[in-house]
Amino acid sequence: MAARSKARKRALDVLYESDLRGVDALGTLADRLALADPPVNEYTVELVEGVQANRARIDEILADYAEGWTVARMPDVDRAVLRLGVYELLARDEVPAAVAIDEAVELAKSLSTDESPRFVNGVLARVLADRPAFTPSG
Repeated sequence: MAARSKARKRALDVLYESDLRGVDALGTLADRLALADPPVNEYTVELVEGVQANRARIDEILADYAEGWTVARMPDVDRAVLRLGVYELLARDEVPAAVAIDEAVELAKSLSTDESPRFVNGVLARVLADRPAFTPSG
């Protein structure tokens, strides 16, 4: 697994755990950095900080583009994957759109339900097609 793919998986782990526990992702990230077992890649830090700083806007975008789903009703893993995917798609110019979508779909394939990869792909494809206004914070 490539370094960036591992960093994304680790960021997803932090985002998912934080969401389940109802705690701030930056606190969970700080705990993981302190443990350093396994070490936390710098890109993981950037992703978690970026998603957390922009979470309200990311969730607005997800609410607009996830047809038939509210953000709260989404499966926990899918919600975390989509938050990460939207952030990379709209805020990380160095990440090609196809890579952001493919990586999100692969995470959904390996960690969620059989229907999740298609759902994640569909939502992110709609976001990509429209490119909603997004000015990253943090």
